Amino acid sequence: MKILLIEDDRRIADPLVEHLIHQYHVVDLAQDGIIGFQQALIAPYDLILLDLMLPRLDGITLCKRLRAEKYQALILMLTAKDTTTDKVIGLDAGADDYLVKPFKLAELAARIRALSRRSLDIKPPILNHRNLQLDSSTYQVTYGSNRLSLTPKEYTILEVFLKSPTRVFTRSELLEKLWEFQEVPGEETIKTHIVNLRRKIKAAGCKSDLIENVYGIGYRLQIAD
Repeated sequence: MKILLIEDDRRIADPLVEHLIHQYHVVDLAQDGIIGFQQALIAPYDLILLDLMLPRLDGITLCKRLRAEKYQALILMLTAKDTTTDKVIGLDAGADDYLVKPFKLAELAARIRALSRRSLDIKPPILNHRNLQLDSSTYQVTYGSNRLSLTPKEYTILEVFLKSPTRVFTRSELLEKLWEFQEVPGEETIKTHIVNLRRKIKAAGCKSDLIENVYGIGYRLQIAD
């Protein structure tokens, strides 16, 4: 998933970002409400992790503004306020879930998985295409009985394809989905990752390129032999 963390306390934000990246997520960080609101509207995020107490624009107001803009991404509020009234206010503002600080990283990971399952746009944990299988609960990818050793970027690119197996993705779309907002590389980076993915899938036993070029547009999963 591509995640926007809106949190002003670096003591909380930095280990969170590190943990989420380790879980194969792509993470951007915004440290105040105004920047977070603006960034949410210009980049394609799957999930926003939203602190309640933020400089310039608080989390409740930010959440309301996003939902007023018909913003569809999942929103998980992170806050030290744990009364029932506070939780109701957060959920009524448009949040999908509410996690009280301090929390364990394992609980956050479980909440993210639960939200993913509830979203209509997120496919089941095990994704398949022919003999290729990706298990998002264990981060394992196999072709037949052979396990693939993928880098985090290779894994997330493959996950994007498997979630939308008939869709053609341009290089610019893949860059937006899979890189941090301020660190988007050139389009040749995508080509390099695709080449490496094809090589590893073939080494696992596939006889053809499961990721095919669509001339002049981008890439998609191979529909037929």
